[in-house]
Amino acid sequence: DPVEIGGYPLEERLGSGGMGTVFLARTSSGRPVAIKLIHQQFAGDDEFRIRFRQEVAAARRVSGAFTAAVVDAAPE
Repeated sequence: DPVEIGGYPLEERLGSGGMGTVFLARTSSGRPVAIKLIHQQFAGDDEFRIRFRQEVAAARRVSGAFTAAVVDAAPE
């Protein structure tokens, strides 16, 4: 497993599925965040990246007590 993704130090693997692996990480201020690392087979797929950007935009419009906020996203 990587030790850092996008400047976020990883603490542990939380789980994995068909799309990728989710890790527990920390922001520079110590805030816990979940990082989803997409499987390589999807990373090079232009259509997948377009859908990913759309999902990030939709997730940023949703907020609530039971919804995780999108802190950062890098579809490239």
